[in-house]
Amino acid sequence: MGRLFGTDGARGVAVTELTCETAMQIGRAAAAVLCRTSGHKARILIGKDSRISSDIMEAALTAGLLSVGADVVSLGVVPTPAVAYLVKELNADAGVMISASHNSMEFNGIKLFAGTGFKLSDDIEEEIEALVLDTPEKLIAMQKNGGEVGRLIKDRNAVDMYIKHLLSTGEKSLAGLKIAVDCANGSASATAEKLFSGLGAKVYLLSCEPDGVNINDNCGSTHLEPLTEFVREQGCDLGIAFDGDADRCLAVDEKGNVIDGDKLIAIFAKDMNERDSLKKHAAVVTVMTNLGFTFFAKENGIEMITTKVGDRYILEQMLAGGYTLGGEQSGHIIFRDFATTGDGQLTAIQLLSVMKRTGRSLSELASVMERYPQVMINVKISQKWKEGWKNIERIESIISEKEKELDGSGRILVRESGTEPLIRVMIEGRQFDRINDMALAIADVIRECCPSD
Repeated sequence: MGRLFGTDGARGVAVTELTCETAMQIGRAAAAVLCRTSGHKARILIGKDSRISSDIMEAALTAGLLSVGADVVSLGVVPTPAVAYLVKELNADAGVMISASHNSMEFNGIKLFAGTGFKLSDDIEEEIEALVLDTPEKLIAMQKNGGEVGRLIKDRNAVDMYIKHLLSTGEKSLAGLKIAVDCANGSASATAEKLFSGLGAKVYLLSCEPDGVNINDNCGSTHLEPLTEFVREQGCDLGIAFDGDADRCLAVDEKGNVIDGDKLIAIFAKDMNERDSLKKHAAVVTVMTNLGFTFFAKENGIEMITTKVGDRYILEQMLAGGYTLGGEQSGHIIFRDFATTGDGQLTAIQLLSVMKRTGRSLSELASVMERYPQVMINVKISQKWKEGWKNIERIESIISEKEKELDGSGRILVRESGTEPLIRVMIEGRQFDRINDMALAIADVIRECCPSD
């Protein structure tokens, strides 16, 4: 992980951590690196989520891009995957999404896409980082003046191309299905009604009134309780929840059970395999994927390819191996036949299409995989402990001790978050109480050894 970019772009508390000055410099550096071989005046798309600071970040990024001669097309509030799709469809040189995804409203972030629609490689991000952090004087020297500065264009209709694309990927009609859609008061609020109503389903929209500060606030994929209650009360066939920038999707079945990303991938893998659209009979998942998926894959003749946590690593493996399906427990799911990145609304369309095509309820479809009990504890740390916690003997010792206690009946994964100052302690096994006690013991040692500020 770089100094500026984590596993999913640059991120921090808007204005005070991820400053306007930094955003402006990222704009300049991105234009310099991504557009140096274009041979023409560069054109860069910018989308944003609904949090109040997105306007500030957009203004700063736009100023940086325009100052070095790039033209900017502002898309307004759109999902992250809309930027990834449109950057290629509109023949832009690059795309920028301003969002902190599932984080609370005080955070914001900057995600960069190449002209191909793919997120940037580590090498390209490091090159941009070096310009911003090590040689900012080079960026100042790149500034234009007079008629050479860039122009700002606002395009609020381009997102309709993205919606049309999503509509083309699944069943033509979802008539008869009754669905609840939680937009997290985020980016999906700009697209969900037109998208799902366009397929003929009976749609209830929840948390679809963003006011700048209510994004992800007790709603969306990180807070499924309101959606679960609504599905039960209204007798919906299912509920669908997105995160703030709509690149994640989780679901709730007709009984109110949460269907996480692992189960969704299992549903898709089985369906695609049966229809001969699962290339190499394989699905790409992460080290955080539930142990139950391992057994599902073996039982259904599906190869399980495992990567580090982060949709960028999933996609890298998918491209390298020619795989068509990949994703993670959080609901980032990539359908390579249709998209270059994880897309929550695309995932929802594919799930609804499987239900419509098979005539089976979501609870029936999800029964294909047994989910093993899993405990996850997030331990907050200060920046000074980043990476360094791995070399502390007491932490190594407690992890080793608990692994011996499991004796092959489960697994332990302790890792640093790529987007927040957290150490995640995850344990899986057949007995919840046992693994919960183990996770608490490891978390307590980490807190003692690495106190937060």
